[in-house]
Amino acid sequence: QVQLVESGGGLVQPGGSLKLSCAASGSAFSNRAMGWYRQAPGKQRDLVASISRGGTTNYADSLKGRFTISRDNAKNTVYLQMNSLKPEDSAVYSCAASPPYYELGSKPPYWGRGTQVTVSS
Repeated sequence: QVQLVESGGGLVQPGGSLKLSCAASGSAFSNRAMGWYRQAPGKQRDLVASISRGGTTNYADSLKGRFTISRDNAKNTVYLQMNSLKPEDSAVYSCAASPPYYELGSKPPYWGRGTQVTVSS
Protein backbone atom coordinates (compact mmCIF):
# COMPACT_ATOMS: atom_id res chain seq x y z
CA GLN A 1 0.00 0.00 0.00
CA VAL A 2 1.03 3.59 -0.52
CA GLN A 3 -0.55 6.85 0.55
CA LEU A 4 -0.03 9.96 -1.56
CA VAL A 5 -0.35 13.57 -0.46
CA GLU A 6 0.01 16.45 -2.90
CA SER A 7 1.03 19.99 -2.03
CA GLY A 8 2.18 23.18 -3.68
CA GLY A 9 -0.93 24.22 -5.55
CA GLY A 10 -2.38 27.69 -5.42
CA LEU A 11 -3.15 30.82 -7.38
CA VAL A 12 -0.55 32.04 -9.85
CA GLN A 13 -0.57 34.68 -12.56
CA PRO A 14 -0.24 33.73 -16.21
CA GLY A 15 3.40 33.23 -17.08
CA GLY A 16 4.25 32.24 -13.53
CA SER A 17 5.61 29.01 -12.10
CA LEU A 18 4.60 26.48 -9.47
CA LYS A 19 6.26 23.35 -8.16
CA LEU A 20 3.97 20.60 -6.96
CA SER A 21 5.09 17.87 -4.59
CA CYS A 22 3.63 14.45 -3.95
CA ALA A 23 4.84 12.78 -0.78
CA ALA A 24 4.42 9.03 -0.57
CA SER A 25 4.22 6.97 2.59
CA GLY A 26 4.20 3.23 2.70
CA SER A 27 6.44 0.79 0.97
CA ALA A 28 8.55 0.51 -2.13
CA PHE A 29 8.37 4.08 -3.46
CA SER A 30 11.56 3.66 -5.48
CA ASN A 31 10.05 0.62 -7.21
CA ARG A 32 6.90 2.40 -8.34
CA ALA A 33 6.18 4.35 -11.47
CA MET A 34 4.64 7.72 -10.63
CA GLY A 35 2.46 10.10 -12.55
CA TRP A 36 0.81 13.49 -12.41
CA TYR A 37 -2.69 13.94 -13.79
CA ARG A 38 -5.00 16.90 -14.01
CA GLN A 39 -8.73 17.43 -14.28
CA ALA A 40 -10.48 20.68 -15.04
CA PRO A 41 -14.19 21.15 -14.30
CA GLY A 42 -16.34 19.34 -16.82
CA LYS A 43 -13.37 17.63 -18.44
CA GLN A 44 -11.81 14.21 -18.22
CA ARG A 45 -8.72 13.53 -16.16
CA ASP A 46 -5.61 13.54 -18.34
CA LEU A 47 -2.07 12.38 -17.82
CA VAL A 48 0.33 15.29 -17.49
CA ALA A 49 3.60 13.45 -16.98
CA SER A 50 4.98 10.18 -15.70
CA ILE A 51 8.29 8.89 -14.46
CA SER A 52 9.38 5.29 -14.32
CA ARG A 53 11.31 3.49 -11.59
CA GLY A 54 14.45 4.12 -13.57
CA GLY A 55 13.71 7.80 -14.13
CA THR A 56 12.42 7.69 -17.69
CA THR A 57 9.97 10.52 -18.19
CA ASN A 58 6.96 10.93 -20.44
CA TYR A 59 4.87 14.05 -21.05
CA ALA A 60 1.64 15.03 -22.68
CA ASP A 61 2.67 16.45 -26.04
CA SER A 62 1.07 19.82 -25.37
CA LEU A 63 3.06 20.30 -22.17
CA LYS A 64 6.55 19.35 -23.30
CA GLY A 65 9.03 22.09 -22.57
CA ARG A 66 6.93 23.76 -19.87
CA PHE A 67 6.46 21.00 -17.29
CA THR A 68 9.13 18.80 -15.72
CA ILE A 69 8.55 15.71 -13.59
CA SER A 70 11.23 14.45 -11.24
CA ARG A 71 11.56 12.16 -8.26
CA ASP A 72 13.66 11.97 -5.12
CA ASN A 73 13.60 8.41 -3.87
CA ALA A 74 15.43 9.38 -0.67
CA LYS A 75 12.51 11.66 0.19
CA ASN A 76 9.77 9.43 -1.24
CA THR A 77 8.60 12.41 -3.26
CA VAL A 78 7.74 13.14 -6.86
CA TYR A 79 7.66 16.69 -8.17
CA LEU A 80 6.07 18.59 -11.01
CA GLN A 81 7.73 21.85 -11.98
CA MET A 82 5.34 23.96 -14.04
CA ASN A 83 6.59 27.02 -15.90
CA SER A 84 5.00 29.58 -18.21
CA LEU A 85 1.61 28.73 -16.79
CA LYS A 86 -1.53 29.54 -18.76
CA PRO A 87 -5.13 29.90 -17.64
CA GLU A 88 -5.93 26.63 -19.39
CA ASP A 89 -3.53 24.87 -17.02
CA SER A 90 -6.00 25.51 -14.19
CA ALA A 91 -7.14 22.17 -12.79
CA VAL A 92 -6.92 19.81 -9.87
CA TYR A 93 -3.56 18.08 -10.10
CA SER A 94 -3.30 14.60 -8.65
CA CYS A 95 -0.46 12.16 -8.37
CA ALA A 96 -0.73 8.43 -8.84
CA ALA A 97 1.43 5.41 -8.22
CA SER A 98 1.77 2.00 -9.76
CA PRO A 99 2.10 -1.25 -7.85
CA PRO A 100 5.76 -2.10 -7.21
CA TYR A 101 7.62 -3.16 -10.35
CA TYR A 102 4.66 -2.38 -12.61
CA GLU A 103 4.21 0.31 -15.21
CA LEU A 104 1.84 3.14 -14.40
CA GLY A 105 -0.74 1.84 -16.84
CA SER A 106 -4.04 3.42 -17.79
CA LYS A 107 -5.62 3.00 -14.35
CA PRO A 108 -3.08 3.39 -11.55
CA PRO A 109 -4.43 1.91 -8.33
CA TYR A 110 -3.13 4.54 -5.91
CA TRP A 111 -4.13 8.19 -5.94
CA GLY A 112 -3.74 11.29 -3.88
CA ARG A 113 -6.60 13.70 -3.27
CA GLY A 114 -5.19 16.38 -5.48
CA THR A 115 -4.18 20.01 -5.21
CA GLN A 116 -5.86 22.92 -6.96
CA VAL A 117 -3.89 25.03 -9.41
CA THR A 118 -5.50 28.23 -10.61
CA VAL A 119 -3.84 30.41 -13.21
CA SER A 120 -5.46 33.80 -13.33
CA SER A 121 -4.64 37.47 -13.28
